[in-house]
Amino acid sequence: MILETVVYGDVTLLDLLRILVILIITVAIAKGLTLNIKRCLRDKVDKYHIEVITKVVYYGIIVIAVLAVLPILGIKLSGLLVAGGIAGIVIGIASQSVVGNLIAGLFLMIERPMKIGQSVNIAGIAGVVEDIRVISTTLRTFDGLYVRMPNEKVFTTNITNYVEHAARRVEYIVGIRYSDDADKAIGIIRNLSEEHPLTLKSPTGDIFVDNLGDNAVNIVVRLWVPSTEWYSVKKELLWKIKRALEDEGIEIAFPQRTVWFANELQKQELDRSEVSESGSE
Repeated sequence: MILETVVYGDVTLLDLLRILVILIITVAIAKGLTLNIKRCLRDKVDKYHIEVITKVVYYGIIVIAVLAVLPILGIKLSGLLVAGGIAGIVIGIASQSVVGNLIAGLFLMIERPMKIGQSVNIAGIAGVVEDIRVISTTLRTFDGLYVRMPNEKVFTTNITNYVEHAARRVEYIVGIRYSDDADKAIGIIRNLSEEHPLTLKSPTGDIFVDNLGDNAVNIVVRLWVPSTEWYSVKKELLWKIKRALEDEGIEIAFPQRTVWFANELQKQELDRSEVSESGSE
């Protein structure tokens, strides 16, 4: 038969046909798998990273198939495995951190704890996410610095995302004098917050006397605003609270100390000494 014709060594035309069929089926499986991966990650990962992942999967399957058909061609894998094993150990040691960053980068793309353009804090460094690559993540700090962080560090540390939730809380502690009316102050602050267009009704804010401090009655103000507007509202509202309280005769308290003397004589002597010292100057 023609199919049993020997091409070279022990390889026949039938062997070549089997290899061709295996490779065609492998390509079909690889394409089907990459299409499913694209569909699954379409809403979770950006286009660039989807391309990287699908190429890795596609060519990985092709390489495995090629290795599988090599014995049919009479090529023994044992020699390749020994050489590949030694090379793999050397390359693995040399590129351990690179592989770790690569794997961490893939997990970050799948988990997506942050997105490009969001404000975050990673390992104590706060800023805006500029890019998430396969190996590293870059931030632009709020004072304009460029920070590149390896993905392995990003993936294994705490990430605080300031804008992932739609609402974020603004909190102040407003200290007023003991002689002022705390209920009136709370009413003024509440009216001010309700009139502000960016304060949210849900979640509900809270304004209350938190504690009686050494120098002031401390009122805690907790309001919810859109996360993207948190900084601007925080700056604006605090100054408005101060001015509104002062317009109603309520002053912000400041640290002070009252000194009581054991007897009036010592106080008078101290007063005279202070007057004489000021006169001599």
